[in-house]
Amino acid sequence: MAEVRPLPVRIQVTDGALIPGKGDKTVRASWKIALFGALGLLVFLPLYNMAPVQEFVLSLWAGLFPSPELTARLDLLRSGKYQNIWVDILLYLPDGLAVTFSVTLSSILLATVFGLAAGLGQISRVVLLNRIATVYVEVIRGIPLLVQIFYIYFALGNLFHLDGFFAAVLSMAFCYGAYMGEIFRAGIQAVPVGQMEAALALGLSRSQAIRRIILPQTVKIILPAIGNEFIALLKDSSMVSVMALVDLLRLAKNYGSNHGDYFPPLTVVALVYLVMTLILSWLVALMEERLNQNAR
Repeated sequence: MAEVRPLPVRIQVTDGALIPGKGDKTVRASWKIALFGALGLLVFLPLYNMAPVQEFVLSLWAGLFPSPELTARLDLLRSGKYQNIWVDILLYLPDGLAVTFSVTLSSILLATVFGLAAGLGQISRVVLLNRIATVYVEVIRGIPLLVQIFYIYFALGNLFHLDGFFAAVLSMAFCYGAYMGEIFRAGIQAVPVGQMEAALALGLSRSQAIRRIILPQTVKIILPAIGNEFIALLKDSSMVSVMALVDLLRLAKNYGSNHGDYFPPLTVVALVYLVMTLILSWLVALMEERLNQNAR
């Protein structure tokens, strides 16, 4: 009897949306449904709530089920004072989107610096540097991000007079730098040992070998993982709304409190975040695919 071997299984763990690779048709189809569904809702909801469309729909409904509430709503639509709240929200959020992207990009750049330092520290032969880097990674990964944001902004902020934007970037970068430190460490150790030995044999110092030989190869290995961290950081940037920082979520909360209705603004913000993370997950998949092709 022929031996039956189990099919290879790909276990994918990510903080963002599943990466839509070519090999998995189910994930790719689900990704398309989620993306185009979110984009469709962002277009449909403002159009559906336009005064002419609402008047047409409510007129049909009032003909079937007449009521004073429907009559009052139709009078408001015909008076010209009707306000399309979905359009207002879409026009209200761009400033918050700019803040969200500014925090995310600044944090990922600073986190990359922290992560590289932590990764190099963990493989360093200098005991003090190794201990400092390892303790940093272990301690920061053991404290929730929201606690770190509160601590840097409210506790340290009073001592060092940190503004909201700098505190947000520092707390996000400090937290994600610890996670990226592990990514850099694993990426450096994934480079064959023979590369370092060959570089040393050619007369390069250890630091020169790491800078010129090891790190360029490491970057190719860790780029997909760094992309996943970028997606996770973009989502977690919503936590900075607890500060005096007017990002997407803070604007949505302000709009909801001013108008007494949180459903429309939070729905739009959720859809916007979903679209952004899905597009970024596709870019990460594309980058990983290109790297695999170059490796072949």
